[in-house]
Amino acid sequence: MYNGFLPTYTNWHFHSERLNVKEASVLEEPQQDNSLNEDFTTDLLNDVFPNLAPNFDDEAGPSNHAPNAEENVDQAPISDERRVFDELSSDAHEELYEGCTSFSKLSFMLKLYHIKCITKISDKGMSMIIDLLNEAFKHAKFPASLHDLKKTVRKLGLQYESIHACPNDCMLFWGEDSGRETCKICETSRWKMKGNEAENEEVSEKKKKNKKQAAKVLRYFPLKPRLQRLFMSSKTVESMKWHALAENKDGKLRHPRDGQAWKTFDQKFPVFASDARNVRLGLATDGFNPYGAMSTNYSIWPVLLFPYNLPPWMAMKHSSMILSMIIPGKQMPGNDLDVYLQPLIKELKELWATGVQTIDASTKKTFCMLAALMWTISDFPGLGNLSGWNTYTDLACPSCNYDSAQLRLHHGKKNCFMGHRRFLQPDHKFRYDKKHFDGKEELRLPPVTPSGSTIMEQQESVDVVLGKNADGTKKKRDEGTQWRKKSIFFELPYWKHSLLRHNLDVMHIEKNVFDNVVFTLLGEKRRSKDNLNARKDLHYLGIRSELWPDANGKYLPASFKLTNQEKDIFLSILKSARIPDGYSSNISKCIDVKQRKILGLKSHDSHVIMGHLLPIALRSVLSPDVTSVIAELCHFFRDICSKVIDVSELLSLQKRIVLVLCHLEMLFPPSFFTVMVHLIVHLTEEVKFGGPVQFRWMYPVERKFKDELSRANMRGRKRRHPLNIDREVHLHFEKWLRQKVERNEIANDDIRLIANGPSDKVLKFSSYNINGYKYRTLERDGDLKTQNCGVYISAETISYASSRDTNPRAGDVPYYGKLIDIIQLNYYDKFRVILFKCKWADTRDNRGYKRDIFGHHMVNFSRTIHSGAYEEDEPFVLASQAKMVYYVEDPSESGWSIGVHITPRDLYEMGESDVSDDPPENIDINDSIVNDRLLLSDEIPNFRLVRDTMEDDDDDDV
Repeated sequence: MYNGFLPTYTNWHFHSERLNVKEASVLEEPQQDNSLNEDFTTDLLNDVFPNLAPNFDDEAGPSNHAPNAEENVDQAPISDERRVFDELSSDAHEELYEGCTSFSKLSFMLKLYHIKCITKISDKGMSMIIDLLNEAFKHAKFPASLHDLKKTVRKLGLQYESIHACPNDCMLFWGEDSGRETCKICETSRWKMKGNEAENEEVSEKKKKNKKQAAKVLRYFPLKPRLQRLFMSSKTVESMKWHALAENKDGKLRHPRDGQAWKTFDQKFPVFASDARNVRLGLATDGFNPYGAMSTNYSIWPVLLFPYNLPPWMAMKHSSMILSMIIPGKQMPGNDLDVYLQPLIKELKELWATGVQTIDASTKKTFCMLAALMWTISDFPGLGNLSGWNTYTDLACPSCNYDSAQLRLHHGKKNCFMGHRRFLQPDHKFRYDKKHFDGKEELRLPPVTPSGSTIMEQQESVDVVLGKNADGTKKKRDEGTQWRKKSIFFELPYWKHSLLRHNLDVMHIEKNVFDNVVFTLLGEKRRSKDNLNARKDLHYLGIRSELWPDANGKYLPASFKLTNQEKDIFLSILKSARIPDGYSSNISKCIDVKQRKILGLKSHDSHVIMGHLLPIALRSVLSPDVTSVIAELCHFFRDICSKVIDVSELLSLQKRIVLVLCHLEMLFPPSFFTVMVHLIVHLTEEVKFGGPVQFRWMYPVERKFKDELSRANMRGRKRRHPLNIDREVHLHFEKWLRQKVERNEIANDDIRLIANGPSDKVLKFSSYNINGYKYRTLERDGDLKTQNCGVYISAETISYASSRDTNPRAGDVPYYGKLIDIIQLNYYDKFRVILFKCKWADTRDNRGYKRDIFGHHMVNFSRTIHSGAYEEDEPFVLASQAKMVYYVEDPSESGWSIGVHITPRDLYEMGESDVSDDPPENIDINDSIVNDRLLLSDEIPNFRLVRDTMEDDDDDDV
């Protein structure tokens, strides 16, 4: 039914795709697409064996031809490849059974195995299915067993290697050590030993040789054939050149290629940069529990690679990730991670020095492909494991290196990372303010991020033997040593020249900052950073005497602590927020209003709350001074996570976050400033080097592992004169257009169809997907936990300054609505138009629309427009013009809701279209970095450190 029931049916590839009137208006007879019935295995085999394909051109440059003495050596593998190709081709052209045209023998096996993989059918279950098929259909050529099925799939390549490892992570039994029986460091056997065998040293040699099982096995997936496959496949070869062929017209950061690290690498290594097909990679790793049970103390460590040659909409997709290895458990390798990275580093060195001959499917020629590793991606402890930097000391920040601000809290027994005034301008007032900070003046300059060469020099004297003790316990290290090992990545010749080697993960930083803020505001006893020890540390440091505890351990509540009533309001706003499908999990399940607790929030839930909901929820319960500081912190994370970033705005963004951190130091106790809070100050620099954070954070990795998922204020009364003009246009346009058509003054067929009007029968929908959004009507949304009925458009409207104004001005006015109905107009099966009927809030004056001091867009749907019976009251808009918002009710102002703007997750604005889809600048709701409007100033704030006594608070310490 792809081509429909009627010859006039318009072919739609996707539900609710954008309408191209020009193309859809041409009536063409549908042609039978024979390619849909062709066996896909032909293209598959041509991609896997391009040098054996009929159209392969064996011409290549001089570097691609082996010397004559080696030609005979290469003939054997080519012969084996030809044999495999012939076997698979034979299966591809063999009918599954006599007369079968839907499947060949090969295509059925591949689809059957694909079903096993995506549905996670066990080997035993699949074996039973194959046995049943063979028993029921004896005439069909099904695989005889699961073993035969896997054997056929292996012929398509991309195998993996099993490399034995020392049970104590000391070494790999590979290369020259592949024949060893015991570890050369701890002398532990590479084989699993039963309990009685381990105790009895006189076990017979014969028994030892019976089916030995390795104690620990590294699964390594060779990189070269996987990179080659990207160029051998006709579906990905052109995308692998995107980074060089696609033009960046406005110079904004949208991809790692736009960052300074990429450009500096190209300047340093022009030969590598000269061929767009040379591959840039990112490496990510994280612990993962394969059993999905948090109570099970077992984890494995997959290592993934990302090919950054691909465009933004492909680079971080699961289908583009390359699994490099699976490091076995059950405990994390920790500092011994370098032991397992040896095969990958060896292959990366070869890919840099000599490359590998690869076939380009677009040209049908071979070329020498090189590859380079750009950086690593991991959480903060993982950064320490990869780099060797000790992230658990008072010098934990790798960017500050040895120039970090060191402070160990006397009572809290934790490291504190304050001192952010050093990032201010040298003459800033805050530098000389002792009272509101740590009691000292700050005269130091910002620390300089160490270069790769500097780090190599620091690691020169480090001499560490990797691995654990023979009994499996960790080796005791010198706690005074900041570098715990020489990083294996410096074996790569280019690594020391990279501007960005190990990324700070914005995902985990934002999650930790969110926890610090929210649990401190709620006064969570176990997780709050404002407790008795924190107050004692204030006394110990001699600062903020108003907050010191008395002799009995009692202390006054800080200005940021919420009362029980305020907690109820704050949590109820978060719990009642209904967010569109696909943007977060059900946050309300994590909010317990009765116990006044937040439980089980995932990192992405915190990201959603931090980006939009937290400032909205706090504006009703905290003083404007405190709310402004936290709101600016939220704005920073929202801006730094933008998909498109203007380089010229990064300096302003850095100044903002330094100012925010300084205000936080004046507001929160020193215990608040963990290393994760401090790392915020370095995120802007990393964006400058590496591009948008979407290519350098852990969200895609964790989703793969765990299968997760405006300023304008046009005021004024209704003007009779302009409305009458609009009314005349509405009333007489159809008649005027019909007369034009009848007089043959308009020859365009599309205009003729529009003049005749649509069919008198329409289709109505309760939900619709368009522009990357999923819309639902208000009625259908009513009983759901999500909200998909919010609609926003920006429309150009003529405005008059007064009734005597003869020079009206056109400006963009924001319109906020709720979707009531979805209608499809049919213009004689030539094309269709989707209309949204909405209930619109009156945004013409402050009775229906306003902005609060924090910049939130507030609408009141008790004040509506376009609800009358006149032509000018038409409530419809084109669906293609709509953008989605969701509304959060404001309990402090009855009837008012805050509109939160969102962008589709998979939408990438590449700056290519002449007409921008972004809202006008004067509305200030786009997804890029916001303007320089700052809620904080450079002046010393007049914070109230202590709030009024909270009589309803049941905290015993207060």
